[in-house]
Amino acid sequence: MSLWNDIIELFFPRLCPVCGRKLLPDEAGICTGCLLRLPYTGLGNTPGNALEQCFWGLFPIERASTLFVYDKDSPYARLLHAMKYHHQPRLCREMGRLMAQTWKESGFFDGIDCLVPVPLHPDRQRKRGYNQSEELARGLSQVTGIPVCTTAVVRVRNNLSQTHKSVFERWSNTDALFQAVPIAPTWLANRHILLVDDVTTTGATLTACAEALQGIPGLRISVASLAWSNYNFFGNRLK
Repeated sequence: MSLWNDIIELFFPRLCPVCGRKLLPDEAGICTGCLLRLPYTGLGNTPGNALEQCFWGLFPIERASTLFVYDKDSPYARLLHAMKYHHQPRLCREMGRLMAQTWKESGFFDGIDCLVPVPLHPDRQRKRGYNQSEELARGLSQVTGIPVCTTAVVRVRNNLSQTHKSVFERWSNTDALFQAVPIAPTWLANRHILLVDDVTTTGATLTACAEALQGIPGLRISVASLAWSNYNFFGNRLK
């Protein structure tokens, strides 16, 4: 580590967003202890897994996976909060790399042509300074080599946060939320894309994004998120 980095680390130490402990030089994103205790879903590249089933009948889906279970009362909720609200795009990329490293050997990324992060509305992205889902996708890309496409679909409404909404309100809140750009069919025809989001709860946002791309000839869609809320579509806790 350079002298300049030593000085920065002295005055602005990198802290684990989960437990608050100072990160060691070889630790990235979160500390080793929190990484080992991360509540992994273990879904990996399992065909027909529980997350994939959530999208059956909503749009044609190739595969789906998510890294860990999200619970608002868990210390790991701080990780998602830091990614969204504490201006930590680097943390988002680190978690994207973790997703890729965890799933790469399973073949989850085989045949994927491009990564499409769920877009933020331009007003919200300007306020936040970045799109956490895009930064996750960039972390995935750094490990897999799959390019990121941020211009195929846009968010046309600056809808209210989904955080405290009921299942019905979440689905209503995403109606006509996204729109494919006119050139998207040329870019995405006969391709397999991976939609990337930070947190999946009901799946309403990912479904709305997928619906905006329906009709593109030969398009195949898979989805990936960093975390999955421990409530399913019916509001029941997942066992």
